[in-house]
Amino acid sequence: MSKKGSSITRVLDIIEAISTAKHPPTPLDLAIELDIPKPSIHRLLQTLEQEGFIKNDIYGGYIVGDRTYKLLMSSWEQEPRKMERLAILQKLSDQINETCGIAILSNNQMLYTDRVQANWPLQVYLPVGSTVPLWCTSSGKLFLSFQPENKRKKILENLPITQLTKNTITDPVLLEQNLNDIFLHQIGTDNEEFISGMVACSVPIQRKDTIVACLYTHAPTIRKSLDDLLAFEPLLRQAANDLNQLIDFD
Repeated sequence: MSKKGSSITRVLDIIEAISTAKHPPTPLDLAIELDIPKPSIHRLLQTLEQEGFIKNDIYGGYIVGDRTYKLLMSSWEQEPRKMERLAILQKLSDQINETCGIAILSNNQMLYTDRVQANWPLQVYLPVGSTVPLWCTSSGKLFLSFQPENKRKKILENLPITQLTKNTITDPVLLEQNLNDIFLHQIGTDNEEFISGMVACSVPIQRKDTIVACLYTHAPTIRKSLDDLLAFEPLLRQAANDLNQLIDFD
């Protein structure tokens, strides 16, 4: 059987295409991109979905499923560059004197994948593996701000936006304005919107013009204000650039 006709190769190509797509591809998108006949693409997609490697998103496209996601995260954790990523985070954490980490998008939440904690008795405990909302965290809002207007509107309409603190922005118009401002300045902010007494900011780690991860720092307000954290923006951007050289998303 030729490589083009190999079911195994086609399956791997489909998973790779879905994993790296900027937007969730439809069956037609995948059929055209991978040159797979429509009957075959539908059959393969159905099998991959049944086995948990892919799943439908709410807009008709496909995203990675739990089994593929676990494989991706296992690769992330096992790769030799993890030590280098943590070294960059440690340096940044020492400079800011607060906790720093990396967050990625996972099932319409932000997932903390790498983290270096500052040496303070008082800490905001959000360990690696924690998931946090999109609409009220610095990294979540930064990710939302990068989405095309129509897609962002649909996402916001379907998110369970709730008031978590007195500062949580739940008004759709005000949240949209906040996201536009975040995209303009390319820095996410959380002014006690997720947890009372905690502020945070984040900058994008990008592949070309696409955001693939966020570099964040957060602190209790008893030590730092949001403005205090924003003063470290140059250090955050330099660290994000250094991390971008290490993270191979292709």
